[in-house]
Amino acid sequence: MTNRASKRNFPVSQIRRYLEPGPIVLVTSRWRDKTNIMTMGWHTVMEFTPSLIGCIIASGNHSFGLIRQARECVINLPTTALTDTVVGIGNISGADIDKFAKFGLTAEEAKDVKAPLIRECHANFECKLHDDALVDKYNFFIFEVVKAHVAALPKNPRTLHYTGDGVFMVSGKIISRRSRFRPGML
Repeated sequence: MTNRASKRNFPVSQIRRYLEPGPIVLVTSRWRDKTNIMTMGWHTVMEFTPSLIGCIIASGNHSFGLIRQARECVINLPTTALTDTVVGIGNISGADIDKFAKFGLTAEEAKDVKAPLIRECHANFECKLHDDALVDKYNFFIFEVVKAHVAALPKNPRTLHYTGDGVFMVSGKIISRRSRFRPGML
């Protein structure tokens, strides 16, 4: 039996430190002649086939309107090499600035959507809006990934995971239990 440490009350507003579901991503959007990049810390895989991802985009965010109009975006996965860029992008609005130029990022043409890929990111997931039923009430978008581009190496990139208050964790040691895993278990 494991020895349990004593526990203390914890502010519910800070539970993201323990429950944040995935790595920080950079979301690119394009509507007409406007392009933007936003930093996103909350998204979740909802289904495997079709590949559905749910995420919250605050209505006050410049990208909200672009994505709502275009009904598509690209979710780009940066590695720790882009930590300062991720923070910088998250700290300014793209309403009046070209974030690609400001942060020295390369926009590449996507195959199935108009929003650009970010070349410097490890992976790019082209997304189309699958369901907008919860956008008005919760700013919750459900996207279908229609095309994925992933670098061959490294196989397990070091990614950033936001825990709040300007603090990030870095993905770490890989633990495999593949031999004990039953398909459909998780």
